[in-house]
Amino acid sequence: CTPSMARMMLDSGVAAAAFAGLRHVMIGGEAFAPTLARDLGAVTTARITNMYGPTETTIWSATDGVIPGNEDALRLGRPLANQEIYILDSRGAPVPPGMPGEIVIAGRGVARGYLHRPELTAERFVPHPLCKCERAYRTGDLGRHEPDGRIAFLGRLDHQVKVRGHRIELGEIESALAEQGEVAQALVVAREDDPGDVRLCAYILPRPGQTADVAALRERLRARLPEFMVPSHIILLDSFPQTPNGKVDRKALPAPASGNDDVPAPTAAPFAAPADGSEARVAAIWRDILRLPRVGASDNFFDLGGHSLLAVQLHRRLRTEMAPTLSITDVFRFPTVASLCAHIDGVTPKDSALDRVQDRALRRLAALGRRQPPAARVLMNGEE
Repeated sequence: CTPSMARMMLDSGVAAAAFAGLRHVMIGGEAFAPTLARDLGAVTTARITNMYGPTETTIWSATDGVIPGNEDALRLGRPLANQEIYILDSRGAPVPPGMPGEIVIAGRGVARGYLHRPELTAERFVPHPLCKCERAYRTGDLGRHEPDGRIAFLGRLDHQVKVRGHRIELGEIESALAEQGEVAQALVVAREDDPGDVRLCAYILPRPGQTADVAALRERLRARLPEFMVPSHIILLDSFPQTPNGKVDRKALPAPASGNDDVPAPTAAPFAAPADGSEARVAAIWRDILRLPRVGASDNFFDLGGHSLLAVQLHRRLRTEMAPTLSITDVFRFPTVASLCAHIDGVTPKDSALDRVQDRALRRLAALGRRQPPAARVLMNGEE
């Protein structure tokens, strides 16, 4: 399964017990953090393997086993049978061991190309670095050969990232933001300020003389992009940090503040303090999970930066501390403090969030349908 799914299962408490009966756990599809490897090793004696490879090379191309007690040494591993992996420089030449370069995969698993995408096919599927009669696939991943021959993953060469299992082009989100009238410039990055919690953060420079309404920007993005591409944080800046040669220094962009100052409330409604009792207790749990100084009764968990993995944590906390029979779907059906507490207390919410949840789901489906081009289909092994 993916690291995101494994983390969700571990955080659910009940599902974590399922790992105990397994003999082999294979993790792939995203970067496999050593912290997750340690947490998996704490609940199972199964063999744990990191599986690396993109869809374009028939899913898996290299593997590496987790060594209990030495999880920090986890790497992408070595190529599988009939697969070849090279580390190449910008000219397509192999680099010495220990030097970084692009991970390029060759061998029997390489696909023919993308359906109806000749330009992208020509860019990504290139001549084999050693045998020009064969082809290889440029992954866009940065890596290096370790002294023992294993491959270490160092990040992405471009701005394509994976967030909770979704492959995302950050440029697509930046383009959507730049088209908004009040936005002069926009940058989007994937931040992992807490281990295993990757969030999209958008940095906005408003046009001179204009103010950017973060709530309105977020809603317009939702009308155009799938929910998983809407940034958790939208931060307004006066200028972008720059490197000595004048380029934007993405690494120097500020982390989201642990508060609502740079993530304005998603609606224009004034802050409503939680009532005493269950609302105060639920709001306290939200503050802890979302790392916010305050949460209002009408605030939406997902608009404050919550996502599916944090929803699992919230569900576990609520079941343990307040509502043993609460289902995970209730967290999504009642995403505000007030509506969730009304449900827990057995009271029909005066302002049920169900209609808004359904409306958001419809808009998310519409946004998925409008994305062009659709996710590229890959021709595998000579077949459509």
